Amino acid sequence: MKSTMSLAKPAMRGLLAKRLRFHLPIAFGLSLVAAAAFKFAVTEPRKQAYADFYKHYDSTKEFNAMREAGVFESVRPTGK
Repeated sequence: MKSTMSLAKPAMRGLLAKRLRFHLPIAFGLSLVAAAAFKFAVTEPRKQAYADFYKHYDSTKEFNAMREAGVFESVRPTGK
């Protein structure tokens, strides 16, 4: 009689396919959740911030302020 216990053989055949069937839907679902979270946590507030900024932005006023500060080489300040 043999009294020693033998280990079960590892299931190597089809292991990749079996693991992919389990992990691929999870990875796909998590990537969708991450993309939706990024969209609503980062991009939507950023778009709203840009919209709010340009709603009251006056480019002519900014140009005149930069001109008076001497930022431009091609346009002199009005006092000179």
